[in-house]
Amino acid sequence: MTEKAPRARLLERAIEYVTENGMSDLSLRELAAALGTSHRMLIHHFGSKEGLWVAIVREVEERQRAILAHTLPDRGQPLHEAMWVWWKHISAPSLWPNERLFFELYGQAIQGRPHTEELLDGIVENWLEPITELNVELGIPPPVARAHARLGIAVTRGLLLDLVATGDVAGVDAAMEAFIAVYVPWVQGLAADAT
Repeated sequence: MTEKAPRARLLERAIEYVTENGMSDLSLRELAAALGTSHRMLIHHFGSKEGLWVAIVREVEERQRAILAHTLPDRGQPLHEAMWVWWKHISAPSLWPNERLFFELYGQAIQGRPHTEELLDGIVENWLEPITELNVELGIPPPVARAHARLGIAVTRGLLLDLVATGDVAGVDAAMEAFIAVYVPWVQGLAADAT
């Protein structure tokens, strides 16, 4: 087993810290002290505080895509159940600090804030391919599978934004249940029409 590079170790510890403690008004010096390093080392590896935040978001997103690949579709599980399992995973309170960081940086990136714009590279596209592949496996015709993937990303992100903004777990869960109730028969109809 190879040992992780210093940057990877710092990133791992930073993700753990932000997940456990949040990041509101956290300075790079405070984070460095909590990680047992210096702010200069963080700047050396990530360029800036925003660069570190972007690295955290990208790594967390990559991990979530890996989890998605093992969650959907489970051939032994009805689609509505698999979608609900994914939703409960991605909306779990343990991920809220990461979701807040994601939306904060997303907003900064679309405003063109320095050191955050690179977050936009692949922000949708990195999810489109794996979800499109899942949609094709579910029987959605390839010409519309990509549009359905984008729709799923948009609904999920929109409800996650609602969740971290309002904290209304019951309301957001009900909205996702309503989406699943409409979406699953639609997908099943598309799959039936394709055969």
